Amino acid sequence: MIPTDRMAAVDANAAALGVPRKQLMESSGNAVAREVRAVADPGATVALVCGRGNNGGDALVAARFLTEYAVRVHLLGRPETIRTDIARENWAALENAAVPRETVTDSRDLDLNAPDGDDPDVVVDAMLGSGISGGLREPERTAAAAINASDATVIAVDVPSGIDADTGDPTGGPGGVAVDADRVVTFHDETPGLAALDAAVTVADIGIPAAAERYTGPGDLLGLDRDPDSHKGDNGEVLVVGGGPYTGAPTLSALAALRAGADLARVACPESIADAVQGFSPNLIVRPLPGDRVGSSHADRVASLAAENDVVVLGPGLGDGDGTREFVREFLTAYEGRAVVDADALRVVPEADTDADLICTPHQGELVGMGGETAPEPDERAELVREFAADLGHVLLVKGAVDVVADADGVRLNRTGNPGMTVGGTGDVLAGTVGALAAVADPFRAAAVGAYVVGRAGDAAADANGAGLVATDLPDRLPEAMRNE
Repeated sequence: MIPTDRMAAVDANAAALGVPRKQLMESSGNAVAREVRAVADPGATVALVCGRGNNGGDALVAARFLTEYAVRVHLLGRPETIRTDIARENWAALENAAVPRETVTDSRDLDLNAPDGDDPDVVVDAMLGSGISGGLREPERTAAAAINASDATVIAVDVPSGIDADTGDPTGGPGGVAVDADRVVTFHDETPGLAALDAAVTVADIGIPAAAERYTGPGDLLGLDRDPDSHKGDNGEVLVVGGGPYTGAPTLSALAALRAGADLARVACPESIADAVQGFSPNLIVRPLPGDRVGSSHADRVASLAAENDVVVLGPGLGDGDGTREFVREFLTAYEGRAVVDADALRVVPEADTDADLICTPHQGELVGMGGETAPEPDERAELVREFAADLGHVLLVKGAVDVVADADGVRLNRTGNPGMTVGGTGDVLAGTVGALAAVADPFRAAAVGAYVVGRAGDAAADANGAGLVATDLPDRLPEAMRNE
């Protein structure tokens, strides 16, 4: 099964792979026509009730495939208000094909009856698709009542209008008006809510490539736009804990977190490098820790700082050593929030008893150091990473020419990026980016989107600088990389 928001991402990813939405609509309409043929013989009367979006467009296509039936198309609204170009083109195609059609601008004028005055044999509900919220409004509300009052076999496209495709409940709440469909034809995969309906469900293969679901793509960026009414802090506050032996690593992570959308980025680092970190940017908030290394004596202070933030990025530039490892162990044992773990902090994760939600970002060498396994072939590596993620109980983002993102339930691969990104610091940019995304998305999605956008930023940097790309080229390119275009 696939949730509606994920299905929207897969649709967009398919288009980016070269399978245009117009082609998918043609395949979807053909599938709807097949469903009509499955319940009615040629010559039967068929009423197609169409909304003005792509759901309605699927039924407009279906009408062209049903030449052996007595078809009539009812468009709810004026043709000039059809919301997508491809649906509008298919409305125009019906006129050229001489398919009977009518526009319904007043819901009281909707008449589903066949020319002989009887109910049609089949009604196709293509008013509203998945992803709709709120109760049905006019004219859909009256149209749904008319469909339910008919003795026709009712076929819904994607989901019955007025039903939440993720839950199976009426979108208007208990007792809300919704189409009572006998059959549902949906596409690519079934949404969770359809199982709750008393309707036969057909899942039609419409040619969406498997790569559109398995690999990251521009569709994964859908729904990550800032709320125009949000306030400071609503888009995430990130604490980077690191530095000591290295100054640049925690700085790159914090700058990347800001460029990836976090409202505030704080850096907890040894006081020996605090001024240098602050000197990189006035946008950073630096919290100095006594000494020149982060150690177990800092655990309480860092825990207090972490409580004021949505996500912790733990590890950039932290270095190795007994005191550092003990700090990481103590922090993770007590921490119950969300954290991105990178660099030298990674090797503590397998032995840490923690209730935190962790996103671990090792390269393949670090993965092996944690106790995981790898393989040259991406699909084989993906399965090994998924198994290790399940054992750990955390999300893994394993960096490589093809990145692997996995948890116990699934795997996503990412192929953005380039060989120039093997330079030092790009992993720190990734950790900060994932940290910002983890403040507004679930850990698995944050890891997948983080890998995708950092790779895009790296590709843009390589276009500009060739083999001379460096990690500081990436943060400023993240906002453009996060555009869904």
